Amino acid sequence: QVQLVESGGGLVQPGGSLRLSCAASGSIFSINTMSWYRQAPGKQRELVARIGSGGSTSYADSVKGRFTISRDNAKNAVHLQMNSLKPEDTAVYYCSADLRTTDWGHIYRYWGQGTQVTVSS
Repeated sequence: QVQLVESGGGLVQPGGSLRLSCAASGSIFSINTMSWYRQAPGKQRELVARIGSGGSTSYADSVKGRFTISRDNAKNAVHLQMNSLKPEDTAVYYCSADLRTTDWGHIYRYWGQGTQVTVSS
């Protein structure tokens, strides 16, 4: 059984910062890509940031220069440092991990439960 547990969400004023964390646990053989998605009410889920197993990163244009994704492979964790937050960043943020539970198995995408980020004055 694999679970991803997120933390760090909350209420912050525009221009403020938050750091989201997500740790994967359970029967994990290896983790490839880890990502952060977000979904605002009435909107499609969108990819915010992604980090590969080798540390390569990519970001949505809307967050580039403000958000930083990082990972700690020893802890099976991924983080999202969010700076200069804007009201339009308000959403439920989900982490995901593409991982194998066995050496011979396929890579599947697992999801965290989501954490609310609200940017408001």
